[in-house]
Amino acid sequence: MLSKFEEISLITRCVAADDRRAFGRLVDEYSPRLRSFIYNLTGGNAPLTDDIAQETFIKAYLSIRSFQGIARFGTWLYRIAYNEFISTMRAEHPTASIDDLTSAPSTGSSGYESQDIRHDIQVALNTLSPTERTLIILRYNEDRPIKEITRITGLPEGTVKVYLSRARTKMAKAMES
Repeated sequence: MLSKFEEISLITRCVAADDRRAFGRLVDEYSPRLRSFIYNLTGGNAPLTDDIAQETFIKAYLSIRSFQGIARFGTWLYRIAYNEFISTMRAEHPTASIDDLTSAPSTGSSGYESQDIRHDIQVALNTLSPTERTLIILRYNEDRPIKEITRITGLPEGTVKVYLSRARTKMAKAMES
């Protein structure tokens, strides 16, 4: 993981000298976790994950001069990815509200027990609205603090806490059945 100083140095090189290598280093650093986040948002849709991740990095590169450094670069990048996910969902389902949209089922992993657990979790995640799913993924998969989640999603802190509570209850009910 990059230190804050290394991160700022790379961003400065991107802005001041249009250093694509520096941006490439940022992409290399953030790509695995960002792709995991997007993969979970899309319910395991790998092609959609690739498209959203690519668009996220393109938009980040094109607008890196607008990065203010108030939050970490990763938080800013996750915000772009989340907005890109929402835009993609709205484009695919223009008449539905974002909370009415559902995602495709996940693909499994290796190992029977691990696969069963992942499947159960994915089924439970699929019972959630996209907003609830996003919050659960950010909080528990990405281990993001509430304040950072509010920056990424643009939701008030109280709303995030309420949605997380509701989402945990929904997931527990889904996993009981």
